[in-house]
Amino acid sequence: MQVLAHAKLNLGLRVVGRRPDGYHELESLLAPIDFADRLELRVEEGAPREVRLALAGDAGVGVPADARNLAARAARAFLDAAGLQARVEIALEKCVPAAAGLGGGSSDAGAVLRALVRHFPAALEGPALEALALGLGADVPFFLDARPALVSGVGELRAPLSRALPPLALLLANPGAPLATAPVFAAFAASGAAPSARGGLAAALREALAGPAATLPVRLAPVLANDLEPAAEALCPGIAPARDALRAAGARAVGLSGSGATLYGVFADPVEAGAALRRIRLPEGGWARLARTLEAG
Repeated sequence: MQVLAHAKLNLGLRVVGRRPDGYHELESLLAPIDFADRLELRVEEGAPREVRLALAGDAGVGVPADARNLAARAARAFLDAAGLQARVEIALEKCVPAAAGLGGGSSDAGAVLRALVRHFPAALEGPALEALALGLGADVPFFLDARPALVSGVGELRAPLSRALPPLALLLANPGAPLATAPVFAAFAASGAAPSARGGLAAALREALAGPAATLPVRLAPVLANDLEPAAEALCPGIAPARDALRAAGARAVGLSGSGATLYGVFADPVEAGAALRRIRLPEGGWARLARTLEAG
């Protein structure tokens, strides 16, 4: 089985509270983009329960190539939960950088679960599959059926959009520094920042989508606000010049995905985004690439 694991963008992120267990409650608009890892799975039914992983790709630096990898963990968790005797071999080509706010590892896990559900129909589904995905990571449930959605809780609650999200022409920009999620949330908590109002992101999105499509990139600016951005920038100073570079290249609106460090600029169309890619100047070690949002990933 061959499957793509599309990256995601957070088109806005609000921290709306904190649970007794210490996890932050969020509201965010998640959208898959046309930037993906590639996976190939081979399943040998009846073999001793085992998962093997072969890792390749330029973005594999710093990614575990053993049982700690989220793709391998997802396969093992599925076999264990479903009580299946099988050997699963995974060839993973990493294209999406780790610790970039793009959900690469979570998407790999979701892709493995989707593939195994197709191979073993009815072995694990519904609430049991959702619970398994959440146990692997807060973003993994989204990747069971990746399509633009408003997410809440710690990321496990998903609601479809009341109006379709038009395709967005994007330019991704990253300062070239990995940024782990946990330190960013810790820095946010230490900052003492007040939580955002619940439902605020959904209201801003409804207002943005109500106008003409031609001016949507400009109207998205209030939606794209990310409460984690000050904490992320404190830990990764390269975020500020990357943001400035996107604006200098003509982005109509700029946002930070997840906990960073990838930013994205929204442009009127792919031609404008392509011209911006040729103009953009990032600090040494930074990278930029074109992308677009998808109806489903």
